[in-house]
Formats: sequence, structure tokens, C-alpha cells
Amino acid sequence: MNMKNLLMLLFAVTLTAQAQNTPKEPYYQKVEAIQNPMLWADVPDPDVIRVGDTYYLVSTTMHLMPGAPVMRSKDLKNWETVGYIFDRLTDSPKYDLQEGTVYGRGQWATSLKYHDGKFWALLAPNEMGSMGDTYIFTAPKAEGPWTIHSRLRHFHDATLFFDDDGTPYVFFGTGEMCQLTRDLKGVVDGSLRRYFQKEEDERGLLEGTRVIKHRGTYYALLISHTYAPGRHRREVCYRTKDLKGTWEKNVVLESDFGGFSYLAQGTIVDSEYGDWYGIMFQDRGGVGRVLTVSPVRWIDGWPQLGDENGRVPETMRPLVSWQPATQIVCSDDFSSTKLGLHWQWNHNPIDNAWSLTERPGCLRLKTNRVVPNLYLAPNTLTQRMFGPTCSGAVCIDFAKMKDGDCAGFSAFNGDSGVLTLKKKGKTVTLEMSEQKVSLTDREKAVTNVDEKIVETVALSKLLPKATKIWLRIDGDFQPRHNDAANFFYSMDGQNWTQIGTKDYRCVFDYRRFFMGSKFAIFNYATKKAGGYVDVEEFKINGPL
Repeated sequence: MNMKNLLMLLFAVTLTAQAQNTPKEPYYQKVEAIQNPMLWADVPDPDVIRVGDTYYLVSTTMHLMPGAPVMRSKDLKNWETVGYIFDRLTDSPKYDLQEGTVYGRGQWATSLKYHDGKFWALLAPNEMGSMGDTYIFTAPKAEGPWTIHSRLRHFHDATLFFDDDGTPYVFFGTGEMCQLTRDLKGVVDGSLRRYFQKEEDERGLLEGTRVIKHRGTYYALLISHTYAPGRHRREVCYRTKDLKGTWEKNVVLESDFGGFSYLAQGTIVDSEYGDWYGIMFQDRGGVGRVLTVSPVRWIDGWPQLGDENGRVPETMRPLVSWQPATQIVCSDDFSSTKLGLHWQWNHNPIDNAWSLTERPGCLRLKTNRVVPNLYLAPNTLTQRMFGPTCSGAVCIDFAKMKDGDCAGFSAFNGDSGVLTLKKKGKTVTLEMSEQKVSLTDREKAVTNVDEKIVETVALSKLLPKATKIWLRIDGDFQPRHNDAANFFYSMDGQNWTQIGTKDYRCVFDYRRFFMGSKFAIFNYATKKAGGYVDVEEFKINGPL
């Protein structure tokens, strides 16, 4: 073989090798910028850690089960839910929508750590008495299985922290801390102390504590609510080189963003290469509390979040990971025999009242007990609505509904826009209604549901023998668009008719759900249990 042919052969081999090792579309992402919000959906109270080349995120989901979702990413752009820290909570029948509810309560502000080859999580339900006792969970992998390690007294918005020598601490509330026993099953006597006092214009709690140690210095990050002229909600940082010594304070982020007010509460995390990032949430009305990512610059030993002007940037450069494009809200054809991790039930589910196997390719939702309204209905299945715009559609086979059954699709929250299939005798109607729940402050018991029926359609007049319908909800959470939801139905999945309130306003209310609006699929009985519907498909469209 002459030299020319040899070079051509080597060149061909090189091209073949490159082609075999180059990620292929559409399975792998292009290296595109992260658009803030990083997650334009309800992902509040974040804690983020890095283990090797992988980031893990936990968030608050309160009354939804399974709870304490664990999300994973290699590039801070593409996230997927990989597990939950618990399947259900069982301290009270309220978790089962009996003797009250836990709307806006349940799991709050979980802390996530990796120590000594294990994952650790600490959370405390926002409840009174023993229901509010702190859980410490552990797992060999972030995906689980997670097991309860111990129960301790209530620690509000707490973070677990392991020092370099392995000594465990809990930082919580407004500037409180204590040392835990080595086995993480008790508090060391006499270790409780307050490490700072809030300023006069800081109203309420300084909460959402997250603690890291960097180059021998301890840093505690908290949200601060201030109402003095020219000051806003902000993220503050306290630091010390001695946990028993004096802590200094600095403001590390005070920025509005994207046409919404100021943001704070979250943490900072580094990359394998020494870059640092700040992950903070921002209240955005009906969609909930969304996540942003910012660069972190270390200035005079302080982690300053934001760009060179201290502002949250519109875009961020992602880490190059060639991670497949993933998302936390997903379509579903229910072909699996296991429910996808993108779904959560409203309160604890009744396991024998739903099935993915009785009719393969469908989710069967069976009525189990008689209830008066949607807010007490068991086995309502949810996913987050998201911005800037989103659309969710569900196909429901309603042939086996019983008299008095109500099934359908909702933009679910304390104020809900609802599409309901109602079985009355042998007829089925479709209603679009506006529903608003009233709850007691302490027990979160449902005292009233104000239901305004806006429009009703007799399905028999559309297709006399129809047993299947498609329902759709479109959400628009862009700035100044009033968090609008619009409602549609279709008898063939192709041609859609709008129904009911146009631009129904989705509302975030911290006194009731304290949560962003959810797509919710439901089926409940008002007269007699035993009916069911088959959900054939859930499909989302949108840029999350």
C-alpha cells in the first residue's frame, strides 16, 4: 500500500471513530443556554448538592404523595425526577383526607446531604404536635430506597450539616442551631444556641436555611424579608470560622427578575471545575414558585450571586454534559405497569382504587368512598402546570361511571377551574365550573366549596353513543397575562371547542394550598362507590 492510500485509510478510520463517539440527535441535547427561570414550575424551597458529576435537587410538595421529590441533572438545564424520599405519611388520618386535610402542610423544605457514602435527608412537616416531628431519612442512592433513620423534635425550615470530622448539626428557624448525636438520633444536651439576631426591619422569620463549608469558613444562607424604604426580599449570608464564635452578615442577592418581584431562598453549589452557582426561587403567582440559576462570584470571601451588576441573568451557560434532554412534567400513555415518577397523588392514595393492569394501556381510576366534592376526593392525580405557556390534554373513557359520579380534569388549587363529567341517571354532561375551597386554619378541614357552574354541555347531543372524551387545559403564565387558564373539549382528539370561563385566573394562596396550580385528573362518587373511568392518555405541550 502506497503512502497516499495509507493516509486515506487512516483518515477514513478516524472519521468512522468520530462518528461512533459523537452523540446523535434527537437523543442528546445541543449545548444551548439555560433560560431563566431554570424550572418555570412550582419547585420551591430547593436544596441542591453535587455528587461527582451529578446534581441532585429536592423540593417541597407538601400534601402531594409520594413526597419530597428528588430530581437529577448533569448540566443544571435538563432535570428529571428520579425518586421520592417517602411514599406516604401516616402520622394522621388527615393525610388520607379524613378528619381534616393537610393542604399546605405536610413535607416542607427538605435538606439533602451526601456523607460517608450515603444520602441523607431531613424534613419537618409544618404541623402541630407530633405530626410536626422531624424525619431523618437515609438511602444508598438518591433514587432510593429511602428508609427512616430517626425522628426528632420539630426543626422549622432546617438544614442538616456534617462538619469535616463528621459531627452532625441542624440549623433551623431564625438563627438557631444545635449539634446532633453521632448516630443522628438525638440532640446533644446544651448545644442549642442562637447564632445571630435579626435586624429591626427584618419582619417575620429568616428562614430556608442552607449551610455549606468552603475553605474553612461556614456559610449560612437565609431569606430575609425587609420593609424599609429601598429594601426588598433578599438572600442574606452569615459566616464564621468557629461555629461557637461570632457570625458576620452580608447581603448576597437582592434582585428582581423577569417582570416579577424580588427573589430569594435557596442554596449555592459548585461544579467539578470550581465554578459556583446559586439556585433561588421566585414567587410567580398562579404557576407557583419557580427556580432560577445565577453565577456566584467569591468577593472578599463572600458568595455574591448574580452577574457583575448583582442581577439574576436571563440566560446561563450550561455545563457541557451531553445529557439527554429531560423534563419534570411528562406526557404518558400509561403503557407501563408502574406509575411514572412525574405523577403525584393529592394526599395519600387508596392503592386498591387505581390500576395500570386491569386494562393495559390505561390508568383506571375507581371510586372507593362517597365524598361531597373534589377537595375531599381520593386518588386525584397531578402534575405541575408550567410557564411561560403550557397545554395539558387527557383522554377519558367514561363508559363505566355510576349515577352521581364526577370525573374530569382540573387546573387544581385552592381556586380551581374544573372540567367535570357528571353522571346523572343514564346521562353524562360536561360542566366547566369555578370552584373555591374554604379551609379551617388549624385542621385544614374543608368547610365549604363554592361552585359556580359556568357552562354545561349534554354529551348525548354531540354524539349519542359517545363513551370517550378529550379534555384540555391551556395555561398562560407570562408576565402581565394574569395567569390565565382556558378550557376545551373534543370528541375526536382533533377538533376542539372552548368551554366556560375565558382566561380563568389561576391564583396562588399561601393560606390554603401554598402551591402552584396543577393539572389534575380525578374521579369520585357522590352517591355510591364502584364506578370507574379509564384514562387512555395524558399529553402535554409546552417549552419546560
